[in-house]
Amino acid sequence: MRRAVVLLSGGMDSATTLAEAIAQGFEAHALTVRYGQRHEVELERAAAVAHAVGAASHRLASVDLAFAGGSALTDPSIPVPKSREDETIGAGIPATYVPARNTVLLSLALAWAEALGARDLFIGANAVDYSGYPDCRPAFLEAFEALAGVATKAGVEGESFRVHAPLMRLTKGEIVRRALELRVDLSLTWSCYDPAPGKVPCGRCDACLLRARGFRDAGIEDPALRARP
Repeated sequence: MRRAVVLLSGGMDSATTLAEAIAQGFEAHALTVRYGQRHEVELERAAAVAHAVGAASHRLASVDLAFAGGSALTDPSIPVPKSREDETIGAGIPATYVPARNTVLLSLALAWAEALGARDLFIGANAVDYSGYPDCRPAFLEAFEALAGVATKAGVEGESFRVHAPLMRLTKGEIVRRALELRVDLSLTWSCYDPAPGKVPCGRCDACLLRARGFRDAGIEDPALRARP
C-alpha cells in the first residue's frame, strides 16, 4: 500500500480529501498545522475527523505565520469580511488570505512525506467555489510539484512527488455529495473563520457562506447546524 500525506484542516474539503485518499488505496497520514489562526477550534475538529475517517496516523505541527501579519486569520486587528454577496466572493484576494500559507503547509507535508517514504501529497484545494486564494490554483500545485523535484533528496535521486487535489474542479455542492458518498461525518467538520463565543460558527464569513451554499445546492441540511446551541 502506497503512503500519502494529507493536509487536514478539519474543514469539509480537507475531510473529504482524506477520505478520497483512503478510497484510492493510500495509507493516508494526516497533517494538521497550527499556524496562529484565530479559528483554532478547527484543530480539535481535525483530530476528530482523522480518527473518524480512518487516517493511518495524525500529527499536529506548529509554525508561526502570525509574525508576518497581513491576514485577518492571524491578526485580530484585521476584520474578517462578512455577509459578502456570492459574486463578490472569489472576485479578488480577500483579507483572509494568509501570505504563503499553502506553500508553507505543503512544505511541511513534503518533509514528512519524504521521511515516511511517501511520494504523494493531498490537499483540499478548490478553484470553483472558493475565496480567491492564489495558492488554491492548479498552476500553484504544478509549480510545487516541480519544486519538490529539485528540493528533496528523493527528487534529485530521480523520484517524483505528486500533489493531488481531488476537489479542484468540484463545486461546493458536489463536494458535499461526494463526502456523503464516502461516508464522511460532516457534523465533525469546521469551516468558520471567526467563531462566536462558545465555538459557534458566525454564519456570515466567506467560509460559512460557501459551506451553506454547498449544502443548499446539494439539497441537504448541514448536520453541524443541529449541533449548534
